[in-house]
Amino acid sequence: MSQIAVFLDRDGTINEEMGYVNHVDRLVLLPRTAAAIRLLNQAGVKVVVVTNQSGAARGYFEPALVDEVHRKLVQLLAAEGAHVDAIYTCLHGPDEGCACRKPKPGLIEQAARDLDLDPARSYVVGDRYNDMETARNAGAKGVLVFTGYGRGEYEHQSHTWPAPPAHVAEDLLDAAEWIINEFTGQAQM
Repeated sequence: MSQIAVFLDRDGTINEEMGYVNHVDRLVLLPRTAAAIRLLNQAGVKVVVVTNQSGAARGYFEPALVDEVHRKLVQLLAAEGAHVDAIYTCLHGPDEGCACRKPKPGLIEQAARDLDLDPARSYVVGDRYNDMETARNAGAKGVLVFTGYGRGEYEHQSHTWPAPPAHVAEDLLDAAEWIINEFTGQAQM
């Protein structure tokens, strides 16, 4: 049977939102991020990063920088006893019409095939409504975090959203705790 996963947006969810991470030193983990991912790891949940990084297509940095930033992310998490199972990145610009740019579900669909994951039993956590749309398009549940753009988008734009997130959390650790409670409660039914 396919596994449950938590698909995480990167900027504003895992690390500080600062526009384009155009240098490896600009990657700074948000507080409680490693604790959140470690909690999911301990619960046996697959953790997959799904991120749009159009800065490469726009010429703001070389595509190789994205890989370098992700290596640093993996190292920072490992130093705190946490890990992600995979990282999937869309390097296309918003007008390129690819199938992988969120809110299209291409990154999640690829991860599901590669890692035997069940999107219908999984969660997408992010700081933008775009991430909630990604969840809906993939058949997953969306969890909005108030880090990054989350609080502002929720307070100023949520009245325009066609569907609310499944849950709203202060940060990634709050989201991880809710997700674990949610799926362990379902398992007991």
